[in-house]
Amino acid sequence: MTSIINLEFSVRPNQDDPSGFDLGDITVSGDGGSADSRGHTPDQGMMIYLTVALLLNNLAGMIKNGHRFLNFIGVDTSFGIEFHRNKRGISVSSGGKKIANSTPRELTAEILRAAEKLAESDLSRITESDAPKSDYIDALTNFRTLAASTQGS
Repeated sequence: MTSIINLEFSVRPNQDDPSGFDLGDITVSGDGGSADSRGHTPDQGMMIYLTVALLLNNLAGMIKNGHRFLNFIGVDTSFGIEFHRNKRGISVSSGGKKIANSTPRELTAEILRAAEKLAESDLSRITESDAPKSDYIDALTNFRTLAASTQGS
């Protein structure tokens, strides 16, 4: 049995001019609860664009290569999300707390939705010459291909 999973990527307000190194947060929620990088001491905010690009690339590798486990830690943070492949799909946890169990199709669709939303709302404000922007766009393009290939799963 799978459960609904929801991810949100956000950029923190009141930073200097928009940059590929902006700090941001991840929220992941499902039937088992939620995990959020906000509100921790020490701070668990992360370089959000680099983190999302890395998450897209690492998760794509896990799904395409049939790996059973991915322990993902964001860039410049201690906040992490664990992905475990099991008989029912992919279990998503954070800090040892199970959040959801999802199919590869549902998980890739949700992560793609959240990454595209961040790209539309905030990434567009970053200059084209900012290297993390091109990394993000490349990772997003590749992940779209993976998400499309899982639609039959």
